[in-house]
Amino acid sequence: MTDYTLKNVERLLFEGAKIDMTALPIEEVRRCYLFLKEFASDKVIYGINTGFGPMAQWRVDKEYLTDLQYNIIRSHSTGAGEPLPDIYVKSAMIARLGTFLQARSGVHPFLVELLVGMINNDIYPFIPQHGSVGASGDLVQLAHLALCMIGEGKVHYKGEWRPSAEVMAETGLEPFRIHIREGLSICNGTSFMTGIGVVNQIYAERLLDWGTLASVMMNEIASSYDDLMSEELNSVRRQKGQQIIARRMRKLSKGSSCLMSRKLTLYDGEHNEAVFEHKVQPYYSLRCVPQILGPIYDTYAASADVLERELNSACDNPIVDPDAQNVYHGGNFHGDYISLEQDKVKIATVRLAQTAERQLNYLFHDRINGILPPFLNMGKLGLNYGMQACQFTATSTTAECQTLAMPNYVHTIPNNNDNQDIVSMGTNSALICKRVIDNAYQVFAIHYIALAQAVDCLGIADKLAPTSRKAYDAVRAIIPVFKEDAPFYPAIAKVEEYLRNNPLNLKLI
Repeated sequence: MTDYTLKNVERLLFEGAKIDMTALPIEEVRRCYLFLKEFASDKVIYGINTGFGPMAQWRVDKEYLTDLQYNIIRSHSTGAGEPLPDIYVKSAMIARLGTFLQARSGVHPFLVELLVGMINNDIYPFIPQHGSVGASGDLVQLAHLALCMIGEGKVHYKGEWRPSAEVMAETGLEPFRIHIREGLSICNGTSFMTGIGVVNQIYAERLLDWGTLASVMMNEIASSYDDLMSEELNSVRRQKGQQIIARRMRKLSKGSSCLMSRKLTLYDGEHNEAVFEHKVQPYYSLRCVPQILGPIYDTYAASADVLERELNSACDNPIVDPDAQNVYHGGNFHGDYISLEQDKVKIATVRLAQTAERQLNYLFHDRINGILPPFLNMGKLGLNYGMQACQFTATSTTAECQTLAMPNYVHTIPNNNDNQDIVSMGTNSALICKRVIDNAYQVFAIHYIALAQAVDCLGIADKLAPTSRKAYDAVRAIIPVFKEDAPFYPAIAKVEEYLRNNPLNLKLI
């Protein structure tokens, strides 16, 4: 069986990798299909010769079995709202492929081949954001995927929305035709919440890395004592994430001439001052970074584990088992695992944004930091405004994140004639999490502009650790040091794009 890791999917999404059909277990998929074809000939099996959902109590005559599969696709293509961006659709298609490759869905092998062809040719179906309650999976979003696979609906191809059948013909692909239960198999499962969750995971992990480096730079700017990230301090609190963040901070700060040694400064010699000019301990948003970012790391790690398992799960219903010579009815489509994890990732990311916003406030507030001009204003105070208005954007965006932090997983509403009497709202959870991550990148874009400006206010660029200096140079390539007032929004957008697309890969250190 082919196992997908998040790194595999990241390569497919961001690095132009393609799926190798010859490496896929097509013969296992075929074996499952052939077993179901024989097994279902004289048995009552949900979604093959019965209606769907609460309509399952009605038998469907043999002459209408193919129509039944097309009907679920067409009738459930009811999505509303803006379409999902291509990268999230592609991720969901990869997740759906992962389900079919478990060889427990009873689908014809051509369905796998077509899905791989669409993924490798960057053909992205029109998938509206709204419609899923996350039980029976993402029925509506997956129905829109199925609609394009049967040659109906529209797809995004090379930057244009075009009829699916037209693009298929152009790329040498053939629309899929129903064999046994492919309509239900495509529509039934957690693939869209999982696909969105995978992209969220990748962007969230990248942002945490940037947040860790930003915190190192903050402490460089403040000339903090370096024991806040020491192994001795952090190892006695037996929390894995805290220790990993502290270790990364030590490695990121290696080579810095800005940080101070408490041993050399405060523990050697006599100190008779009544008031210490330099802070003995900095504010929590600087000093407690391992303790704040550590739980975020642990939360992201738990989410990654759940997502990888889901990528390699059969999440439709019924489950076809050729080894046991049986078909099992249950609820593998239920999205609680993904919904709960997306809420956790969302809440952790809000905390990440809050930390950046508080660090920004330190940089902007001259009476707090005691070393920088108000709002990092290098122009004429009163006439020029520095980054004063940038704080409005960062603060308001962080405030929206705090509002969005309310758990969505618990907001079940019964529907479907109460057949779906408790639902996960998993896709909604993933979409809200996406919004929070997008917001957090905007806050960090402003933060990195501020960090670069603070470095120039103090004239310490040559004293930074090498990784800090590289980040400083990258920001300065986008927005040079500024004294005069000018619109910030183009630079904010460009720095955000840079942060998204240039991962630090701190997993390697």
